[in-house]
Amino acid sequence: MRVLAIGDIHGCLTHLDDLLAWVRPEPDDVLITLGDYVDRGPDTRGVLNRLIELKKTRPLICLRGNHEIMMLDAWRGGRSEQKMWLGVGGVQALGSYGSAPGKSGALSDVPPEHWTFLQTELVDYHESDLFIFVHAGLTYSDKMDEQPHNALFWEFLGDQMMHYSGKTVICGHTSQKGGVPKVVPGAVCIDTYAHGGGWLTCLDAISGRYWQVDALGRKREGRVDYEE
Repeated sequence: MRVLAIGDIHGCLTHLDDLLAWVRPEPDDVLITLGDYVDRGPDTRGVLNRLIELKKTRPLICLRGNHEIMMLDAWRGGRSEQKMWLGVGGVQALGSYGSAPGKSGALSDVPPEHWTFLQTELVDYHESDLFIFVHAGLTYSDKMDEQPHNALFWEFLGDQMMHYSGKTVICGHTSQKGGVPKVVPGAVCIDTYAHGGGWLTCLDAISGRYWQVDALGRKREGRVDYEE
């Protein structure tokens, strides 16, 4: 059994499909996506469709990212929430909901099943015997069900990210523009900037092995050494 975590997808459906085809998750593998499925990349709609399909065929743990929060805020809120979201990738997300190539969509074009997925199928974190999976980060001294909202979804990775439990944290959110997972004491970040010309990463948390694909279809793999 592997424990497979996939970093920030950001509308990069081709990356996701290529990565899944290469890694080939088995039925007994634990598969976790770390949030930020929407915005910035070209195919938010396709990514959400793929995740919804996957959840129907196999166990899949989908974390909530700050971009899902902003997209929902834009849908529920007013002009200021919409303006903020559009400025951080919402324009590209709506572009994927257009009725024809080159034509942008609107929030009203997002299908109900996507709103249902974003509202009801995402979790704030996932904790196992050895690991804690979060989108952004956590505080050292708080239990997971008492973690601050800002830590889970908004804070960027610093020089360390340790939890009193001693479990290793697997996170995204802090873009590694060099395309390589970042290891700090207590944690590893696997947001490797897929939407910006980098790589989409899948990490086997147990072995430390990772697989990566980019927009050109290139593949590479490596291994992380966790820092205590």
